[in-house]
Amino acid sequence: MENLQQGVLLSFYTHARARHDGKLVYEWLLEHARHHDIGGGSAFRAICGFGRHGVLREEQFFELADDLAVKVEFLLSEAKAQELLQTVRESGVNAVYAIASASFGILGTG
Repeated sequence: MENLQQGVLLSFYTHARARHDGKLVYEWLLEHARHHDIGGGSAFRAICGFGRHGVLREEQFFELADDLAVKVEFLLSEAKAQELLQTVRESGVNAVYAIASASFGILGTG
């Protein structure tokens, strides 16, 4: 069995067109994490969903610029997650976040 690490899955949720400091929020989050020595992160765009206002949004062929949600995820230690959350909070980014315990490992030789 591979060597599992214990940590957290930190996820941020924002709108695809939301901006912070002139950049898209999901790009800003990834760049910010990279500059704070986070080992990696990914952004995922929703194809359909609704938020707290109950409005159902769905990707349509002719509406490629619709404002669907983007999820940005990081697998990291609890300490790094708290550090990242604090710096994002201090930056005033408008996003929802979730944090959950996670076990993770690396397969292969990379």
